[in-house]
Amino acid sequence: MVLLSLRQQPFKGLYWAYQGLTTAFIYVPIWTIIYLPPFLRPRRGWSLWRTIRVRILQKGVAISAKTGPFMRSPDHLALVKDAKGDWVEPIPEELILGGIKCMAVAARVGPVRLPGYWLDREGSDIPIHKSPMPGEKVLYHLHGGGYAVLSANPNDPTAAISRGILNRSKDIQRVFSIEYRLSTPTTHPFPTALIDALTGYYHLVHTIGFAPEDIIVEGDSAGGNLALSLVRYLVEYATEPGMDALAPPGRLVLMSPWVDLGTVGETSDSSLFTCVDTDYITLQGIHRNVDIFTGPFGAAAADINPYISPASLHPALKVSFKGFPRTFIAAGGAEMLRDQIRVVKDRLVRDLGEENVAYYEPPDAIHDYTAFSYHEPERTDTFTRIGAWLSS
Repeated sequence: MVLLSLRQQPFKGLYWAYQGLTTAFIYVPIWTIIYLPPFLRPRRGWSLWRTIRVRILQKGVAISAKTGPFMRSPDHLALVKDAKGDWVEPIPEELILGGIKCMAVAARVGPVRLPGYWLDREGSDIPIHKSPMPGEKVLYHLHGGGYAVLSANPNDPTAAISRGILNRSKDIQRVFSIEYRLSTPTTHPFPTALIDALTGYYHLVHTIGFAPEDIIVEGDSAGGNLALSLVRYLVEYATEPGMDALAPPGRLVLMSPWVDLGTVGETSDSSLFTCVDTDYITLQGIHRNVDIFTGPFGAAAADINPYISPASLHPALKVSFKGFPRTFIAAGGAEMLRDQIRVVKDRLVRDLGEENVAYYEPPDAIHDYTAFSYHEPERTDTFTRIGAWLSS
């Protein structure tokens, strides 16, 4: 996939090769010298190896902002051949309701058939359409990527998160992910991804046969935003005709969720600015993804729409989390989204009670740190905590 992508864009390939060589033979030696003393590292708790890895990641993201991603992600148009997946039929049109239906009409989007992927516990091979065993839970994973990149297939980097949770929960035997449509400057704005997340949820309940209370919805970064949006829809429209079987899930897991796409919280003392040096995402990249995601509604809609920005600080936003399931939230203490994640945590605690909201914030962790194998011990500790929480 990488070679094919670069063969089609030779100048891009040459540029990436040049940047890779200069990083390996110039920047890495310089960083090694600079950050050898622990007090010069962005975080004193970071090892030299972690510091260099974060710097490499930052440089890769900066290059991608200029050239586009290093490789093209699989999308909703085809199944990945070497992944365990099948086509999922669209949710019935009549279950797209209320304000979301109006926005879907305005954005000219509706339900479509999508790829869905399965990830089994190591050593097992569960048939794709097998009904759940008594007491079996399923993890419904919604991947991150700013609504613009990455994929639901098990080879995607964010699959490391769902795999880590699967390996530490005795009740979960498999993970399901839906290949929701990615936003571009001209296609698939909000609420496209929400409609697609509903398609996946409907598939788990009506086709596979999971009871909603046995579904654990999990999302990282933009996938965390989508997970909250999905649960909000299931809560708000629970009493509508046809929605009686689509109750909210039993649990909700949010990993570095992107929960405020607006600009009201962009003050100089927020983590969006104070953690720039210790994270790899950028404010420029955030704004670009907001623009393509909000589409015809404009970026200003992000400030006041609870489906898009449940942590917005805009005074006109009225948001409630009553009816939401028990929730686990993980955030990095060194990540740019930290402050907005704390806001959504506080609002969940306000409406659900402290006993129903678990929060973990390792001080030296970056955005989506559980997707990176080198981010230890925080990564393993987080998965262990989630496993214990799911069993409680």
